[in-house]
Amino acid sequence: MEDKKLIKVRTFAELSAEGKTAEYLFWVGSAGSFDDRGKKITRDFVKILESAKIDYAVLGEEETDSGDSARRAGNEFLFQMQALQNIETFKAYGIKKIITCDPHDYNTIKNEYPDFDGQYEIYHHTEFINQLISENKLSVKNSDYSSKTITYHDPCYLGRGNKIYEAPRKVIESTNCSLVEMKRNRSRALCCGAGGAQMFKEPEKGDLEVFELRTEDALEVNPDIIITACPFCMTMLTDGIKLKEKEEEIEILDIAELIAKANKL
Repeated sequence: MEDKKLIKVRTFAELSAEGKTAEYLFWVGSAGSFDDRGKKITRDFVKILESAKIDYAVLGEEETDSGDSARRAGNEFLFQMQALQNIETFKAYGIKKIITCDPHDYNTIKNEYPDFDGQYEIYHHTEFINQLISENKLSVKNSDYSSKTITYHDPCYLGRGNKIYEAPRKVIESTNCSLVEMKRNRSRALCCGAGGAQMFKEPEKGDLEVFELRTEDALEVNPDIIITACPFCMTMLTDGIKLKEKEEEIEILDIAELIAKANKL
C-alpha cells in the first residue's frame, strides 16, 4: 500500500528566498530520487529526520549526480563536471553539513570532493541515526523485532572504504533483535556485486555472480531480515533473494526502514 503520510520537505532555494537556511543538507542521491525501492528508503529517512526535529533541507531539482559511477566507469571528465557543479551549488547556499543514505555518494563527497576545494562535514545515515539515538533525540520504541533474527551486509564504500562498521550494528541492536553475523563480515565482507559501476553492465561469464555468492552468505545464517545501508546493495540482494526464491520468507530492509518501522513512523 502506498504511504499516504506525505511530508513537505523544504529546499534550500525556498529557504533562501525567505532569507533562511538549514543546518544540514539531506543529499538524496540518484537512487533515492529515481529508483522506486530507493524512494521508500528516502521517505523513511525523512520521517526519522522529522521525528528527531532535525533542521535540514534538500536541493530538489538543483541536485545532480555526485559523479561516483562516472569516475568508476572511467569517465573522469564527466565526474569532474558533476563534482564542480555540485560544489558551486553547495557554496551558493553556504552548505557545510551533509547527510546521505548512499555510501557511494558519501565516499565521493567526503574523500574526492576535497581535491576540488569541496570540504564538508558529511554523515552517512547510519552514523547519523546512531548519533540521534545516543543523544536521546531518537528513541527506538514499540519495536516488534525482539523475536527476529537479523543479519547485516556491510556495503563496500561504507565498511572497507570508510571504516564504518559499528554504527550500523549499534542501530540494529537498538531494536532488541538477534543480530547474527555472516561468515564474511566487516573488513572481510563480500561485495554485493554492484560497486565500481558493475551494476550498469552485463556480468562476465563465471560459475556464480557475486550477488549470488553474497546472498548465499546471508542465507547460511537463516535470517528473518537482511539489513543493508546502500541502495545498490539493496537492489543486488533483492535480486539474489528472488533468484533463490526466498522473497516470501526473508525481508530485506535498509537501516532507515528498520528504525522507521520499529518506531511506527
